[in-house]
Amino acid sequence: MEKKKVAVPLVCHGHSRPVVDLFYSPVTPDGYFLISASKDGNPMLRNGETGDWIGTFQGHKGAVWSCCLDTNALRAASGSADFSAKVWDALTGDELHSFEHKHIVRACAFSEDTHLLLTGGVEKILRVYDMNRPDAAPRELDKAPGNVRTVAWLHSDQTILSSCSDMGGVRLWDVRTGKIVQTLETKAPVTSAEVSQDSRFITTADGSSVKFWDANHFGLVKSYDMPCTVESASLEPKSGSKFIVGGEDMWVHVFDFFTGEEITCNKGHHGPVHCVRFAPGGESYASGSEDGTIRIWQLSPPNADDNEAVNSNGKPTVGVNEVARKIEGFHIPKEEEQQAEG
Repeated sequence: MEKKKVAVPLVCHGHSRPVVDLFYSPVTPDGYFLISASKDGNPMLRNGETGDWIGTFQGHKGAVWSCCLDTNALRAASGSADFSAKVWDALTGDELHSFEHKHIVRACAFSEDTHLLLTGGVEKILRVYDMNRPDAAPRELDKAPGNVRTVAWLHSDQTILSSCSDMGGVRLWDVRTGKIVQTLETKAPVTSAEVSQDSRFITTADGSSVKFWDANHFGLVKSYDMPCTVESASLEPKSGSKFIVGGEDMWVHVFDFFTGEEITCNKGHHGPVHCVRFAPGGESYASGSEDGTIRIWQLSPPNADDNEAVNSNGKPTVGVNEVARKIEGFHIPKEEEQQAEG
């Protein structure tokens, strides 16, 4: 009967247009954080545990397609249809750098060591910016075969992963040589690619299929056909025993990693689900939708294994004062923000 419980998510309002990307920071001394990208052009930072709004990064002049935080959640980056990628101070909301491109920037990612920012988009060029020398020209890798849709780092920043919006496959690039060394073949374009927290798996969504690849030997580990076209998938980071999927049917599905059986189906969004991501402790996950909302769902029903979920993280629940200390420098008052977004 446990399965029949209706999950009640935390619903995060604020974006006035579809939410197209979500990114959780690792756990930091101040807790963990969630950043969202939206077609409204205003990336937003939230407390990853409660979903509470912290601030909005204001400066883009077009839809924001991609967003990320660095390992310490001290800087944010965003890629936009205004032909720029911007780097922000995640404590104050100030714009630190704006990197101009010649076309839409669809994807961005900080390296694990936080020193580099990778961008890709409609120009079909992967660029690597040195955060220690932001005024220097970026390094450009060999031309990508199509419009870049997703990017990520793996192997301690030795390898770059990318996928294209107009062809199937995931390409793996040797950072040292700037060349493609491996392609993971898929039938449809890969709309979501995630490197697992322990760096063992690459989780991809293409068409109506979710695949799990060995991140070191690049073999296909699992492939599951989904009930509808899916846009995003994420693997539970602690045990790796479950994965979540979002797509055209507006639902957020939870599946068993080993059998592919559906465990839960969360209904609530009023439009296709564009992005799903697990929180770093695996106790909850977020979904972003065409309907402009972010929903944060608990993996286990409330008060079933609540205590274990918090403690398995190895971190106590973050106190309000700690979060307040991290965010008090943010320079956009909440009331003004709500009026602006309303």
